Amino acid sequence: MSGRQIDRRVLADVVLAAVVGALGMGVAAFDDGTDALDLTLIALASAPLALHRAAPRAVLAAATLLGTAYVVHAHPGPLSALPVLGAVHTAARVGHRGLAGAASTVFLAGYVATGPGTQEVAERAGLLAGWFLCAVVTGLADRNWQAYLRQTEQRAQEAERTREEAALRRAGEERLRIARELHDSLTHSISIVKLQAGVAVHLARKRGEEVPPALLAIQEASGEAMRELRSALQVLRADEPSGTPALLVERARAAGLAVDLTVTGDERPLPPAVDRAAYRIVQEALTNAARHAGPAKITVRIDYGGDGDGDGELTIDVDDDGAADPARQPVPGTGLTGMRERVTALGGTLRAAPRAEGGFAVRARLPMGETV
Repeated sequence: MSGRQIDRRVLADVVLAAVVGALGMGVAAFDDGTDALDLTLIALASAPLALHRAAPRAVLAAATLLGTAYVVHAHPGPLSALPVLGAVHTAARVGHRGLAGAASTVFLAGYVATGPGTQEVAERAGLLAGWFLCAVVTGLADRNWQAYLRQTEQRAQEAERTREEAALRRAGEERLRIARELHDSLTHSISIVKLQAGVAVHLARKRGEEVPPALLAIQEASGEAMRELRSALQVLRADEPSGTPALLVERARAAGLAVDLTVTGDERPLPPAVDRAAYRIVQEALTNAARHAGPAKITVRIDYGGDGDGDGELTIDVDDDGAADPARQPVPGTGLTGMRERVTALGGTLRAAPRAEGGFAVRARLPMGETV
């Protein structure tokens, strides 16, 4: 939120407190028995409303106590409840329903107990009770509306992020597919041309014959083509993750998640495709846990299987003890689908489902050998 928006809110709160105080004192000025203490109590009961966003409970307590003291001392009309009504509404708006109801009860008790026992007072008390009920209800309605707006905005942002991630993933997969096709077809053909041209040049020179300029041109052009093709393949395969699983865990901790990382086995450099897949799996699992698990503890375990000679498999386990229900299987979204596609392309296995003891688990097994 910008500083200008904050300044506007502060100014609006100050104006609200001033208007409520001015109305209360204006009405009180027409009562014959109003004295300086009454005006002071009205002002003190209204002033805290300027801080209702920062400290709603403290504002509610101050407005209720000072407002009740005013009605006990002066026995005013129903408009004396304005400061307390405002405080009750703002307290209910942030979820303090019980405190708002208790404050309403305290003020109404003070209003009824100190007034003359007439039908007029009873009618006024009933009117005030309706006002306080409306204040609580409208506060709750405003709270629900704000929550709905925040949820709608969050869903829109999530949908946009998901679309962007899906587009980037599809683009990366297409680049890798093109790279594989180029490598499997053009690289092989050009290598054969370059090899045959090199053999022909070597035999010609060995026999003492003049090498035809066309043959030298073929040899040079094929070598240049190989260098250009390798450069193009490097660009197409430039899908390296911006970090490591350990860095993802550190970022998650910095964001407030309770994440533990355990690495076992002979840790060593992985083939690029396996390294990318491991990074994306941990990234997506942490993102899903942050989004759906709530205040849960997350455990990330990475095991380097095998003896370090390139064989074996990489095991990735990401567990959380969140609110996932084992009786309800999740609907695969873009993230889970992308993880499964990555693992399948490498010849591995993936299981992503709620745990029997509660929470969610992601199990990935990736062969160490390069398959792309």
